[in-house]
Formats: sequence, structure tokens, C-alpha cells
Amino acid sequence: MREAVSSSSAPEAIGPYSQAIRAGSLLFLSGQIPLDPATGEVVQGDIAAQTHRVFQNLSAILQAAGASFDNVVRTTVYLADMNDFPAMTAVYGTYFSSPAPARATVQAARLPKDARVEIDLIAAL
Repeated sequence: MREAVSSSSAPEAIGPYSQAIRAGSLLFLSGQIPLDPATGEVVQGDIAAQTHRVFQNLSAILQAAGASFDNVVRTTVYLADMNDFPAMTAVYGTYFSSPAPARATVQAARLPKDARVEIDLIAAL
């Protein structure tokens, strides 16, 4: 059984997908880019500013499911430029306590709306 989870404090989906899907005791969050939910525009600034916005979006969706970053077991980070890895990971580390979730980080040729970072995750509820 699948149940959609959404938050008005995160950007609306820009395609035929859900912000998140709860399947049993797992929660799958779609990739979030640094869109400001109020404007629908990518936030301006460096990779740190964009990464913080992504985490604000992820947090809003997690909260809508009654979860937090403490529930996260797996993430995938997509970067437009792997040179942004050190600055992104410095911000990323502030959102998780030990033990941090498993993670993969890859460079993508291009991200939606030319964002510099996109992150998806899986949480255990």
C-alpha cells in the first residue's frame, strides 16, 4: 500500500510524482532542489545556501510524515559540479546526528532548473 505525503512548506512537485510516498514503515522522499516554496524559484547563492534550502524542503516533508532527519537511513546527493562536494558536505553534516545515514554522491550533467544540488532520501518510520 502506498500513501502520498506532502507539505505546503515544500515546493509542489513539478511533474507527475509525489513529494513523498509512505510504503509500510518506509518513507521515500523525491529529490528536492533548492526551490523556495513561496516563489517556485531556485534560491540564489552559493552551494551552501542552495544545500540549506534543499534541507529545509526535505525537513518540511519529513515533518508532514511525523518524522525528522533522525529517521533517515539513506540519501543520494546529486551535484552539478563535484567541486562543490566539500562545501555541500559541510552543510549536509549539520543536519544529521551520528550515525549518519548511508549516502551516495554523484555528479549529474544537469539538474532540474539548473540547480547546483538535489537530494533524495529514504526514512524508516
